[in-house]
Amino acid sequence: MLRPTRRIRSGVPRAAIAATLAFLTLISGVRAGMADTFAYVGNADSNDISVFKMAESGEMTPVQTAAFTGVEKPGSSTPLAITPDHRVLIAGVRSQPFLAVSFAIDPKTGQLSHIGNGPLADSMAYIAFDRGGKFLLSASYGGNKVALNPLLATGVVGEPKQVIPTGLNAHAVLPSPDNRFAFATNLGSDQILAFAFDATTGTLTPSDPPAHKVPEKSGPRHFVFHPNGKFVYLLHELNGDVAAFAYEAKGGALDEIQRTTALPEGFTGKPWAADIHVTPDGRFLYASERTTSTLTAYKIDATTGKLTTIGSVPTEKQPRGFHIDPSGRYLAAVGELSDSMTVYAIDQSSGALTKLKSYATGKKPNWVEFLSLP
Repeated sequence: MLRPTRRIRSGVPRAAIAATLAFLTLISGVRAGMADTFAYVGNADSNDISVFKMAESGEMTPVQTAAFTGVEKPGSSTPLAITPDHRVLIAGVRSQPFLAVSFAIDPKTGQLSHIGNGPLADSMAYIAFDRGGKFLLSASYGGNKVALNPLLATGVVGEPKQVIPTGLNAHAVLPSPDNRFAFATNLGSDQILAFAFDATTGTLTPSDPPAHKVPEKSGPRHFVFHPNGKFVYLLHELNGDVAAFAYEAKGGALDEIQRTTALPEGFTGKPWAADIHVTPDGRFLYASERTTSTLTAYKIDATTGKLTTIGSVPTEKQPRGFHIDPSGRYLAAVGELSDSMTVYAIDQSSGALTKLKSYATGKKPNWVEFLSLP
């Protein structure tokens, strides 16, 4: 009597079939557990946040409009910040009374629930958490100051712990990657302020030297650290320059290594640059310019930190804010004068942007934050 064969008609061993099935099961399990990505858009004139869920294709689905509870008047912008543990989102309201509005982030749906409101020291153009998520840093354009508030256990910020006068028009503030320093731009005084940061006590102390000068009337605005912590990229509002700096982490020193432009080829008129971001893998950089309503892309040399311009694309009208999703595959830009958001695919080889689709937001959108939740 013949024994049953161990091969099926296709000639593929059963062991191989089983291994394939096991692999497919594993993949489906991994996919089932993949992170969901959400985009949060701050809308100044409608006093709310538009929440979108993003598919793997880059398609956005509106899931919520979260109102600013306790806020009556619109502000000139709505800066957003998310805690490093992804539990709380805070919106800075720039109309009186100046508030930090706290929302709990649902870990499954990404939706926002209002927790409460805390005081800000002034009308803050920019807010950011320290790397430990214990303190909220803020910069006031009109108040010429930076401030630091503790984040309470409730998720609401406490009274300002420190308020520091600066040069004219403090516009952005960020901690260094290792949380030992903090830097703030002064647009009107053409300088970058440097502070030593004590993450235990939550104290900022001017560094030595306390400031780094940039060209007169260039208007340093927003800046980003490269993911490797070795470089800093600074966008200048008034002349459209993008400056690259080598960053010395031990002493927190900046050394300019290159200067290029965010203005599209053939530009004529008055520059009005706005926002700047780098992809999570550190290969590409993008900057927005409001006069022309464009986004300019750059390739980053991983060794030198220097930039090579890729090109510019048209975007939403007056693009004050944009951001890159955590996968580094998509960029979302909002227009203050178009009340909408456009999503672009980022070519993973060249860094070039391809427009995918536009979506309605609230009124005067000007800030975008992305978050991936497991």
